[in-house]
Amino acid sequence: MKLGLETIDYIIFLVYFIIVAGYGYWVYRYKGKKTTDVKGNEVKDFFLAEGSLTWWAIGSSIIASNISAEQFIGMSGQAFQLGLAISVYELVGGLSLVIIAIYFLPMYIRNNIYTMPQFLQLRYDKRLATIMAVFWLFLYILVNLTSIIYLGALSLETMTGFNFMACALFLTVFAVFITLGGMKVIGYTDVIQVVCLVAGGLATTYLALNLLSDKVGTGAGIFEGLSLIKEKADHHLHMVFEPGKFFVHDGRGGQVDAYSQLPGLMMFIIGGQWIVNFNYFGCNQYMIQRALGADLGTARNGVLFAAFLKLMMPFIVVLPGLAAYVLFQENADAAIVRGITDHSIVKPDNAYPVLLNILPTGLKGLSFAALTAAIVASLAGKANSISTIYMLDIHKKFFNPNMTDKQTVWLGRVAILVSFAIALMISPFLKNFGQGFEYIQEYTGFISPGILCIFLLGMFWKRATANGALAAALLSIPLSALFKYQIPDMPFLNRMGTVFWICVVVQVAISLFESKGKDSQKAFEVDKHWFATSNSFRVGAVGVCALLTLVYVFFW
Repeated sequence: MKLGLETIDYIIFLVYFIIVAGYGYWVYRYKGKKTTDVKGNEVKDFFLAEGSLTWWAIGSSIIASNISAEQFIGMSGQAFQLGLAISVYELVGGLSLVIIAIYFLPMYIRNNIYTMPQFLQLRYDKRLATIMAVFWLFLYILVNLTSIIYLGALSLETMTGFNFMACALFLTVFAVFITLGGMKVIGYTDVIQVVCLVAGGLATTYLALNLLSDKVGTGAGIFEGLSLIKEKADHHLHMVFEPGKFFVHDGRGGQVDAYSQLPGLMMFIIGGQWIVNFNYFGCNQYMIQRALGADLGTARNGVLFAAFLKLMMPFIVVLPGLAAYVLFQENADAAIVRGITDHSIVKPDNAYPVLLNILPTGLKGLSFAALTAAIVASLAGKANSISTIYMLDIHKKFFNPNMTDKQTVWLGRVAILVSFAIALMISPFLKNFGQGFEYIQEYTGFISPGILCIFLLGMFWKRATANGALAAALLSIPLSALFKYQIPDMPFLNRMGTVFWICVVVQVAISLFESKGKDSQKAFEVDKHWFATSNSFRVGAVGVCALLTLVYVFFW
C-alpha cells in the first residue's frame, strides 16, 4: 500500500480548501458585517448568527458538525467490528431530531434561550447553571474536541504518510481559521462541507463496493459487492444482538461480546439509545446552537432537513466498513490486511483510512477533502460552543460583566485558541484506547443521563426544583463510575439507561418533598399550541419514521 497523495489529489484538495476558505472570508467580511451593522449586536452575531441562517444552512451545519472523524473513522471501524447494527446511532438520531424539533425547540425559542446553562439558570438556579457549564467545558474539550482531532489525525496519517502530530496540527489550524469568523461563517461554510462530505463519502462507498466485487467476486460492480456482504458476512447484517452469540475484535488484541456495545432491545427499553440521542441533539450546545438564533418555523425545518441527512449516513460511513471487513476476512487485498493489522492486533479504526489509501488517484483527493471537511466542520462547531458557554455563562457572569461586545468577541476568540491548544496536546494519548467511537460514547455517557433528566423534567414537569436537579446532575458521574467498575459486564448503554432512571427518581423525590404539591415559581409556562407543526413537517416526520421502520423490518 502506497502512502501519500499524488499531485492531482493535492490539487483537488487545494481547490476545496480555497473554496471553503474564500467563501468563509466573504461571509465574514460582507454578510457578517452587514447583519451586525443592522442589528448592532456583535456578540449574538458571533456566537449565534442570530436570524441569518436559513433552514438549509441550519440543517447542513448540524450534520456537518455531527458527522466527523468519529463517524468516518470510528463508526466505520465499528461497522467493521459490529456490522450494520451500528447504524442505530444514525437511524435513531434521525427520529430523535424530529422529536426535538417538535418538543424541545419551542421550549428554547419561546423562552429566549441561547445557551444550555442559561436554560438551567432560568428554570432552576445559578448554582446548577455554573456547575453544568464547567462540566460541559471539560466534556467538550477533553472528550469531544480531543477525540475529533485524534481520529482525524489518525486517518490523515494513514492517508498521507505525514506523522500524527503534523496531521493534528494541520486540522487544528484549518479549523481555527473557520471558527474565528463566528457562527455565521461556520453555518454557511458548513453547507459546502456537507456537499463535500456527502459527495466524497458516497464516492468512497461506491469504490469500496466495486473493489469488493473485483477482489472477491466477478467484477460485476456495486450490486455484486452488496450481495457479497450478504453472502460472506450475513452475521454483520443484523440490527439486534443477543448476549453471548456474537463476539468481535475489541481493537486491543482480544474479543468482546457485541451485545456489550449494542445490547439488543434493552438499549431501547431501558432507554440508553434514546438518552444518547436526545442529550446529544437536544441538550447539547454544540448541536442545538445553530437553531436557537432562528424563528421556530425555520429552526424546525432545518432540524427536519438534518434528520433526512442523518439517515443518509449509513450509506456513507457504514457500508465502507462492511466492505473492508469482507475484504479483510477473505484475505482479498494484502494492503488492507496489513493496514488493519497492527503487530498482529486487528484495529477496526484503521479500516476506513486504509480503504481510502487504495482509492484511485484523484478520487483519493476527493475523499481526502470529504474527510477533512467533516473533521474541520465538527471542530469549528465544537470550539464555537466552548467559547459561547465560557464567555456568556462563565466569564461575563463571574469575571467581567461589563465587557463591551468587542471585548467579548475578542476574548471569545482567545477561548477558541486555548481550547484547541489543550485538545491538541491531549489527543496523542487517546492511542491507548481500542475504539475511538466507543470511547466517545462511553465517557460522554457518564454525564448525559443526569443532563437529560434535569432538562426533561425542567421542561415538562412544573414541580421540578433546583435542589432535585442538582442532586440528579451530581449523581450521574459517580453512579456511572460505580456501575462501570462494580458491574463491568453491564453494557454501557444499559448503564446509561439505569443511571438515568435513578436520577429521575432522585430528582422527583426531592422535588416532591420540597414543593409540597405546588408548582415551582421558576417553571416555564407552556402553551400546547407551541407543539403544533405544519402539514409539510408532518409529512417529512412520517417519512423519517417509515425509513427507520423498514431498516428494522428487513435487517432484524
